[in-house]
Amino acid sequence: MNDRGSVTVEAAVGLCALVAVFGLLLLGAAAVLGQLRCQDAAVEAARLLARGDAPRAEQAVRTIAPVGARYERTTSGDQVEVRVSAHWLHAEAVAVLEPGEGR
Repeated sequence: MNDRGSVTVEAAVGLCALVAVFGLLLLGAAAVLGQLRCQDAAVEAARLLARGDAPRAEQAVRTIAPVGARYERTTSGDQVEVRVSAHWLHAEAVAVLEPGEGR
């Protein structure tokens, strides 16, 4: 049997597998970083909304969260809840309203 060239094929298959694994690692890292950015944006927006600073809360989400993220806020009682969504990533944060801030 002629084994000439078999090492080249095995190297090519191994290289493809290595590239695929590296790509999956990069995708996973990007997802983790995106989730962290969504969480940070939700926390910052909730903190600013609790102080009554809605314009800066919206600006914080645009600055911190991934591109195209949107946020929703819900006020119930003395709490404000913020949900930041970007693609398939979602994060939530809750803050207690400052005295006199009932919006």
